[in-house]
Amino acid sequence: MEVKKDLLYTKDHEWLKVEGEEAYVGLCDYAQSHLGEIVYVELPEVDDEFDKEEAVAAIESTKAASDLFAPAGGTVVEVNEELEDSPQLINEKPYEAWVCKLKLSDPEETKELMSAEEYEKFLAEEA
Repeated sequence: MEVKKDLLYTKDHEWLKVEGEEAYVGLCDYAQSHLGEIVYVELPEVDDEFDKEEAVAAIESTKAASDLFAPAGGTVVEVNEELEDSPQLINEKPYEAWVCKLKLSDPEETKELMSAEEYEKFLAEEA
């Protein structure tokens, strides 16, 4: 199971890549492997606002449907439109196939997320 060192993680298996006051949000390798083949991603709209832990997108696979939750609150400034035609990119490259980019409303919220080391420990406990 791949865990990228430069990202932050949630217990719901989302990742966050912070760049200044903005951050990319995606689904971890662990989550995509458990979902199976991803066949559809319902993306949020640009300018949508979300609170921390609010559902920002829906991901459907051949096994199940699940929500992607915001690791931190913010406003959507960009969505990964490639996922509309190629949702399987999340399976192929989970840490490159981001879902949306948020302008963080409170960057301090990111301090509550897990580091890569903490997330690896969390995964070991879930196994």
